Amino acid sequence: MVELKYDRSAQGAIQQIKDRKYTTVLENYAGEILLVGINYDRKKRDKSHSCIIEKVKK
Repeated sequence: MVELKYDRSAQGAIQQIKDRKYTTVLENYAGEILLVGINYDRKKRDKSHSCIIEKVKK
């Protein structure tokens, strides 16, 4: 699951996935699930970003 944010935080993107329970659509999925939170900073000219990847524990 991937959540993108602008001018916020990658951790906030991960938290949104958890709070809104986006992973419930994958309840019957037997493989590994990764949560990816990406934040882009619009104010920086170099288009820098931050990214957090978290493994879901079942």
